[in-house]
Amino acid sequence: MGFVGLFFAVLAALLHVYIWVMESLTWTSARTRATFGTSEEQAVATKELAFNQGFYNLFLAVVTLTGIVIAGTGRHGIGLALVFSGVGSMLAAAVVLVLSSPDKKRAAVTQGIFPLLAIVLIGYGLTL
Repeated sequence: MGFVGLFFAVLAALLHVYIWVMESLTWTSARTRATFGTSEEQAVATKELAFNQGFYNLFLAVVTLTGIVIAGTGRHGIGLALVFSGVGSMLAAAVVLVLSSPDKKRAAVTQGIFPLLAIVLIGYGLTL
């Protein structure tokens, strides 16, 4: 179960790298605007905020991937602590999104399902 949980942690990290690309690099593009449901004017007005927010997503991915690499070297405690920190923060952000903007429930589920599965499966694997 732990290995499957780590697989979902990798998927969560990769999704958050993709979110970083959209928020920090392509925020004003037509495709990204369509994804986030923003107009060109809104995207231009919020570009600086999105750029910063994108890096938060990148840092969560980096922490998670670093934890997976460290766990893979046999330092399971340190590695899993980093993985739980990364995916736990991703899941918490998804919960905040759905609570603060119920109309963004689909985005919150997309953002939070991989971290949730990672937490549950890794946690279950630790009990075996």
